[in-house]
Amino acid sequence: MADIVDIAVGAESFKTLVAAVQAAGLVETLKSPGPFTVFAPNDDAFAKLPPGTIATLLQNIPQLARILKYHVVAGKLTQTDLATIGTVTSVEGSPIKINCDHGFEVKNATVLAADILADNGVIHVIDTVILMG
Repeated sequence: MADIVDIAVGAESFKTLVAAVQAAGLVETLKSPGPFTVFAPNDDAFAKLPPGTIATLLQNIPQLARILKYHVVAGKLTQTDLATIGTVTSVEGSPIKINCDHGFEVKNATVLAADILADNGVIHVIDTVILMG
């Protein structure tokens, strides 16, 4: 099995996420033993951001890193685990609401693919970049 970064790099739908993780210097963290649960926005999710947002974030690495860390939770949490917890705390430090009443939602994002297992955690693909606040 591959780690979280290798899976994201190998998938065709995470080019923006991979570039952002590299720019923010988080590759080594996400290749470490973890385990981590990653809510991974696909390229379509990044494309929904207002024009210029990604370029602006690439100029502000601390803010980019903070947003990326908001998409990561310590531990290996499957959809079943998350459904029973309700709210998790990101490695950034903010709470993230989980709703599995009708489908699988993470804050304001819908999970498109759940429980992609990696050596060091689990990935849930989401359709929207989740922002803090």
